[in-house]
Amino acid sequence: MNMMGTMPAANMPIANMPSANMPSAALPVTTFVPPVPAGSMVSPMGTVFAPPPREESYVENILRMNLGKVATLYMTYENNSEWNAKVFKGVLEAAGRDHIIISDPVTGKRFLLLTLNLDYITFDEPLNYNLPFGTGQAARR
Repeated sequence: MNMMGTMPAANMPIANMPSANMPSAALPVTTFVPPVPAGSMVSPMGTVFAPPPREESYVENILRMNLGKVATLYMTYENNSEWNAKVFKGVLEAAGRDHIIISDPVTGKRFLLLTLNLDYITFDEPLNYNLPFGTGQAARR
C-alpha cells in the first residue's frame, strides 16, 4: 500500500513509491513564492515594490475633482409622459459611480441625479483635471 492507502498499479515499481519509513530529507522540498502584483518591481533581495495607484479618468472622478463648482447637467428620460429631457443647474456636492448630487444655491434644494440619464455636463469656469496614468500634471481647459 502507498501513503494514500491504495495499492500501487501493477506496472508501477514499488521502489519508486514514497514510503512512510523514508527520511524526511529525501522528500522533495517546495518553496512558496508569493504572488507579485503586475507592474511591481522586485529588488535582488526579494523586496517587492508595488507601483503607485493610478487614478482612472471616469466621469465620477472628474466630477470629484470639481466639487463646489456650478455645473449644468443635461439629462434625458425615456418613456416619460411629462418630459423626456431636463436640464439641472447647481453646485456639485458629490459624485459616485451611479449618481451625482447638486444643490441649488438660491433655494438650497438638493438633487440626486442618476448618471444613467446623464447626456453631458457644462461648466462656466475652468475644470480641474488630473491626467490619468500617474503623471500628476493638472490641466485647466
